Amino acid sequence: MNIIITGHHIKITPAIENYVTSKFHKIESHFSQLINVKFTLSVEKNMHVAESTLHLPQQDIHAQANDSDMYHAIEMLIKKLDIQVIKYKEKHTDHHKLESHRNQ
Repeated sequence: MNIIITGHHIKITPAIENYVTSKFHKIESHFSQLINVKFTLSVEKNMHVAESTLHLPQQDIHAQANDSDMYHAIEMLIKKLDIQVIKYKEKHTDHHKLESHRNQ
């Protein structure tokens, strides 16, 4: 899995990069089949914007978060992505496998 972190009107420091990767491990613990992840961090009119696209086997997930603090925007983005990944996992889990096992 590749994690790409880019900045738009902001320099990506090692501290920000480490923060993003450490927070992203929460999503990896829920779903390990991630193909590619792209984070874009930017500053627009005193608002810090964090957005991300996750490439999954059958779908792409996109989320965006705005806040006056970059670290808080990243935290909100990770929460949104986590919820979307859990929904994706629930939809693509084969629930019929459990039913056939119960009937035997």
